[in-house]
Amino acid sequence: MAETLDATDWAILAELQRDGRVALTELGRRVNLGASATAERVKRLEQTGIITGYSATVDLDKVGYGVLAVVRLKYPGNRHEPLRALLAERPEFLECLRTTGEDCYTLKVAAGSMAHLEDLIGELTAFGSTTTNIVYSQTLPYRGIGGRPPA
Repeated sequence: MAETLDATDWAILAELQRDGRVALTELGRRVNLGASATAERVKRLEQTGIITGYSATVDLDKVGYGVLAVVRLKYPGNRHEPLRALLAERPEFLECLRTTGEDCYTLKVAAGSMAHLEDLIGELTAFGSTTTNIVYSQTLPYRGIGGRPPA
C-alpha cells in the first residue's frame, strides 16, 4: 500500500531528486519549512523506504563508456539466478527491467566501444535471443518521479 504523502512531502522528493546534496536548511527554504521540520520529514521518508538512497549522476562518455544501448532479452528458461549473477558482476549493465510481452528483460547497457558492446551482448546470448538498439541521444534524462502524487 502506498504511503500517504502531502504536498510538502512531494516537494521535498522533487527537490532531493534534483539535488540530493542540498543542505537541509536550503531544502527547508525551498519547501517553506524550518530546518528541523525538514530533517524530520526527510528522516521519515527514508525510514518508510520512500527514499531508498542517494547517488551521483555520471557522464558516461567522460568516463569511457560512450556507447549506450537498450537490449531486449528473450529468456526461455525459468532459472533467473545465473542471469542475475552476470548482471550483478558486470557494471556495464546499468539497469534491468523484468517485463511482460515477448521479451522477458529490457536492459540499459554502457560500453566503451562497439567491440565492447558486442562482447557484452555475446554474454547475454547465453541466456536467450537479444535485440539491441543503440542510443543516439537521451531526449529525456531520468528525472525522478516529480513533485506531485499520481493521478
